[in-house]
Amino acid sequence: MKKSIVLWLIAFILTVLTAVYQRITGPTYPVSGEAVVNAEVVDYKLDRSHGGVDDHPIEINVDDETICGELIWKRYKTNDEWTSFEMIRKDKKLVAFLPHQPPAGKLVYHVVLQKGNEVVTLPADGEVIIRVKGDVPIFFLIPHIIFIFGARLLSTRTGIEYFNEGKNFKPLTILTFIFVIMGGFIFGPIVQKYAFGAFWTGFPFGHDLTDNKILIGFIGWLFALIALYKFKNPKRWIVFAAILMFIIFLIPHSLLGSELDYNEIDRKSNLEIQSDTAK
Repeated sequence: MKKSIVLWLIAFILTVLTAVYQRITGPTYPVSGEAVVNAEVVDYKLDRSHGGVDDHPIEINVDDETICGELIWKRYKTNDEWTSFEMIRKDKKLVAFLPHQPPAGKLVYHVVLQKGNEVVTLPADGEVIIRVKGDVPIFFLIPHIIFIFGARLLSTRTGIEYFNEGKNFKPLTILTFIFVIMGGFIFGPIVQKYAFGAFWTGFPFGHDLTDNKILIGFIGWLFALIALYKFKNPKRWIVFAAILMFIIFLIPHSLLGSELDYNEIDRKSNLEIQSDTAK
């Protein structure tokens, strides 16, 4: 097998592994586990992300029809009172719905199961935070995913080109830079706008790590591209850009992502009400 093919396989495996790690360690990955209610083991999965304009269903598989449940929730980072919805049985499931929120809105919730005097809370160690995002048209979302995954793959492959004496540094570096631009700065902001109502919430406008990660990756590959044409030995800059990209994409997906400030919304709403009253 040719060395170049081996390097592509290694790059692909590393890219997939880091993508999976990033996903399962992120704050939007579902919380799952099991609990015991009256000797029945209940497996559950509680979502932490919701897309679309509908209410979000919370479903718990419970065979025992004498077990009842409540869904308890409130808006995240507010002083709201907790709201409780009785869960309705549908076949072997207990079902209730979290109300739809504006893009980037978050709710904190948990589920309480009860049979007789026995009460079990899911999850046992706290609440679940779910973030709402708007619908993203598939003709924007798919290219974004392709270019971002491609940028990660090409970045890794370009970095390990070091072990191939750097024969293909130039085309790989250029291609990586193009994919970073397309995925992070063309389709990325469009997806962000549909999902959370803003094109860019990273530096200097906010602290969204998803945006800031791609910004750092862009800067790294910009230096690598400049080094490719300006320095006699650009190898160190190219390898540095690849390592930098690899590290930043180990940061959990959606960490410090866009977040709606309910308190600010309430404040503006109260001011509008006061203004209308004064009139």
